Amino acid sequence: MTSYAIVGGGMLGLKLALDLTDLGHEVSVFEGSDHIGGLASSWQVGDVRWDRFYHVTLESDTHTQKLLRRLDISTRSVKAETGVYADGKLFALTTNLDFLRFPILSLVDKFRFGLTILRAAYSNNWEQFEQVPVETWLTRWSGKRAFDRFWLPLLRSKLGDSYRDTSAAFIWATIQRLYKARSESGNQERFGYIPGGYQSVLERLANLLSTSGATINLGTSVEQISSAEDKIQLKLVDGRVEAFDNVIVTAAAPLAARLCPDLPDVERQSLSSLPYLGVVCASVLLDQPLSPYYVTNLVDPAPFTGVIEMSNLVDSDELGGKHLVYLPKYVTPDDPLFSASDEEICEEFIAGLGKIHPQMGEVVTCQIARARYVMAIPTISFSERVPGFRSSVTGLSFVNSAQIVNGTLNVNETLALAERALTELALTELT
Repeated sequence: MTSYAIVGGGMLGLKLALDLTDLGHEVSVFEGSDHIGGLASSWQVGDVRWDRFYHVTLESDTHTQKLLRRLDISTRSVKAETGVYADGKLFALTTNLDFLRFPILSLVDKFRFGLTILRAAYSNNWEQFEQVPVETWLTRWSGKRAFDRFWLPLLRSKLGDSYRDTSAAFIWATIQRLYKARSESGNQERFGYIPGGYQSVLERLANLLSTSGATINLGTSVEQISSAEDKIQLKLVDGRVEAFDNVIVTAAAPLAARLCPDLPDVERQSLSSLPYLGVVCASVLLDQPLSPYYVTNLVDPAPFTGVIEMSNLVDSDELGGKHLVYLPKYVTPDDPLFSASDEEICEEFIAGLGKIHPQMGEVVTCQIARARYVMAIPTISFSERVPGFRSSVTGLSFVNSAQIVNGTLNVNETLALAERALTELALTELT
C-alpha cells in the first residue's frame, strides 16, 4: 500500500483523497484551518448557515453532478435574472428584449456586442484567445465605444489594473460558462444550488473518506516539505515530522513554492511568479429583498465587484426567510483591504450597496470572508507558464487551481482538475 499526504483540505484536496482511497492507497489530508472545504466551506451568518463564498451549479457540470450522485445529493435549479447598474440606475439584462432596450449601448454597439458573445461561445480553440490581450480582443469585436462604456468597467471591477495583463482567454472562459447556463434553459440563464449549501456535500464527503480509511487532520499546518531518502517529509508547525511515499500539494502556487526549499530555483520561481487575485467578500443578511436579480453587474463605480443576491436562487426556507447577499471584491494578495477590520469593510460595502438600492431594508448582519489567493490571472500564453503536476523531486507533486487553464474557477473545474491530475501522474497504475 502506497502512502499519500494531501496538503490542503479544500474541494481539490478532498477529491484527490477520495480518488486515491478508491485506488486502495493510504491517504492523510492536512488542513491548516479548523474546517474542510476551503473556498467551498460554510459558516454561520446570523441564524443562517450557508456557503462562505457564492457557488452555483449547472446541468452541464458533469463532474459535480457525478460526485453529488455518489453522495446521494440532488440540486435544485431555477431561472436566474441578471441586472446591470449603470448611470445611477438598475436595468434588467436577462432576455434578448432587455438587451435591445439597454440604453447605454447604441444599436451598432449591441450588434457588435452580440457578435462578440457568439464568437466566444462557439469557439473551442481557447489557445488562440490566450495569445491576445483581452482589451485588444474585446475592442476588435465589440468596438471602442462598447469596450470603454461596458466592458472596461466590468474588467476593472473584476481584475483591477491587472486587466491590462490579462488575455482574452479570460472572457472566453466566462462567456463559455454563462452561455452554457443560458443555452440549457431556452435562452435564459438557469443556475442550480445544493440544498443546505456545500456544507451538506462536505459532511458526506468527510464521512465517505473516513469510512474508506482516509485521515483528515484539521488545524494542522505544514511548515516545510522536504525529501529524505526515499520518502517525502512534512514538518508540521507543532514540530512533528511525518513521512510519506508521495505528497500532493494543493495550495496556491506561490504558497506551495514557500513550502518546498528542496525544489530547484527554476521550479520554485515558476510557482512563485504566477500572479494571483484574492477576494474579500461580505455576506450581508437583509430583512427584505433588494431586486429580482441573482447577479447585478456594475458599470458605475462601487467598492465591490458585483452584487450577488443568493436568496433569488435559494428557497427562502433555507435562509430562514432572510435575504443573503454577497458583495465580493477581487484584489491583489497585498491589497490593504486584507488588513482592514470587518467593521470597516462592512461599513464601506453597505454604504455602497445603499447607493445602488436606496430603499434597502435593515441589515441583520454582515460578515467578511477573506482569501488572499483565489484565481491565477490568465496572462498572455499563461498555459505555457503553468508548471506541470510532477516536480523534479521524486514523490512530490503540485495540483492547484492555476492549472485550470481553459475554464473559470468553480467547483466543477476543480473536480475535473483532480481527475486530470491523477491521470497525468499515472497514479491509476499504482493500485
